[in-house]
Amino acid sequence: MDVGKHLIGFLLSLGWALVASVSMSISLGILLKVYDMMTPINEWEEIRKGNIACAIIMAAVILAFGIVVAFTMSVPDTITLINKTAP
Repeated sequence: MDVGKHLIGFLLSLGWALVASVSMSISLGILLKVYDMMTPINEWEEIRKGNIACAIIMAAVILAFGIVVAFTMSVPDTITLINKTAP
């Protein structure tokens, strides 16, 4: 076994994980900002006041975003599927 190949693979995986986490947090921030602009109330102010219903809705928006991203990532690569089925 070549330790160098494993180390490079590990560092590449770590780098992509960092890129994914930063882009996910930026896109989640954009999503919450757009959702806040679309609704007639200020959700964050309502949550600070103790409005549990508004907090539940914001949590549902965040969970729905996570579910969409998870399903997007779980779809197999089309080229891989084509290569597996090709004779």
